Amino acid sequence: MNKRIKTISPMTCISPAAAERRAFDDAEQAVDALIALYERNTAFLIDAFQSLAKGAPVEGRYRAFYPQVSIETTSFGHIDSRLSYGHVSAPGIYTTTVTRPKLFRRYLVEQLDLLMRNHHVPLIVSESTTPIPLHFAFGEGAYVEASGNSALADHPLRDLFDTPDLNNTDDLIANGEYEALPGEPAPLAPFTAQRIDYSLARLAHYTATGADHFQNFVLFTNYQFYIDEFTNWARELMANGGEGYTAFVEPGNIVTPAGAASAPEAVGRLPQMPAYHLKKDDHCGITLVNIGVGPSNAKTITDHIAVLRPHAWLMVGHCAGLRNSQRLGDYVLAHAYMREDHVLDDDLPVWVPIPALAEVQQALEDAVEEITGFEGFELKRIMRTGTVATIDNRNWELRDMAGPVKRLSQARAIALDMESATIAANGFRFRVPYGTLLCVSDKPLHGELKLPGMATAFYKTQVSQHLKIGIRAVQKLAEMPTETLHSRKLRSFYETAFQ
Repeated sequence: MNKRIKTISPMTCISPAAAERRAFDDAEQAVDALIALYERNTAFLIDAFQSLAKGAPVEGRYRAFYPQVSIETTSFGHIDSRLSYGHVSAPGIYTTTVTRPKLFRRYLVEQLDLLMRNHHVPLIVSESTTPIPLHFAFGEGAYVEASGNSALADHPLRDLFDTPDLNNTDDLIANGEYEALPGEPAPLAPFTAQRIDYSLARLAHYTATGADHFQNFVLFTNYQFYIDEFTNWARELMANGGEGYTAFVEPGNIVTPAGAASAPEAVGRLPQMPAYHLKKDDHCGITLVNIGVGPSNAKTITDHIAVLRPHAWLMVGHCAGLRNSQRLGDYVLAHAYMREDHVLDDDLPVWVPIPALAEVQQALEDAVEEITGFEGFELKRIMRTGTVATIDNRNWELRDMAGPVKRLSQARAIALDMESATIAANGFRFRVPYGTLLCVSDKPLHGELKLPGMATAFYKTQVSQHLKIGIRAVQKLAEMPTETLHSRKLRSFYETAFQ
């Protein structure tokens, strides 16, 4: 016998008292107001759910809304044209929904302060018309389920609370495809609150670490050897006081504070793309993510890390060298990318060029010189610059190579992998500065395949040096002013004010 499901009238809606629209001329105070409104509304949803789970009667549909921040300007303003963000392109009303304002406090204060200084207008904090899904109100890693003997057992959850709606969770703004309806405000930020919440939940799932641990400088790698080297170095750093870093976080949110010795703890099964965070108080430490092999993983993780608005991400991994003059262990600094990964074709057409960013390129080259001791013309002995090709077929060598080899030669490619162009292209797409430094681990076109014995010896000698170069590069980037690092080359004709 089927159990009858009770329904609730769609007209019965229970919400917190409507919040007053408030104007601010101080960014800190505006963010405080966003925090208070967000916490009030999420607490309302959590309390309602918990009461129903304990047997309280259902009285209607429970709904609360994301806070939002808006500005209105009637002039083009006198902006600092050196900056790539912090201003709107034309007079009008601009708004964005906001989630997790405590997590994004530093970022929000910076963006809002720039807006006020550039346009001399107040910030308006109010409630949006976008409901907060119950799952996101609980935060990362929430498992929302009621006991079988509660009032919730008689009603579909969607009848009582808003749930994540993928119809309203997209990348139209970031992709430059969003068109506001007549009379509708223009977007102030590249991501909406629900899009951010979706990614924060995915980050916790894929990396087994909370979003608050992620740092503003991210290294991606495609081999566990780099992770082993990084964790050994970070644990030793913590035991010796940290040298400016405050904590080291491993999957499972295992935290080792500076000054404490740590022993490796078993976290059970590792997640799909484990993340490791060497933290600083200003979030300008280092996050290292093992993305594994393939462009799908590379796109997935950068889709989600992008909502945290990092200052830069770099790929440090292994590649196939395509030139006979290259040796195993040589470095490749990508100046251009040949995209045959296909995972971003619908979001960023292949005809869109992915430019090299001078600040990132210089930091990487300087780091190679500093760590290896080679300088100037001598650096050419161990490093080449040029086009890196990214492909979606790991066993491309087993097919008829005439076509691929011809394309690689015409593109002047010097190396091939399965992740770098994807990471760079998503950096371009999401306005996150990017770069690539790879290490040649095999030369399939020249009879040097990656075989177990050879690979093991190679890893032992090169991984440590390569990782040190990546770490030194992001440290150099962290020393740069933020406004210098976020390049105007990544901004289109009509951009959001938020970086």
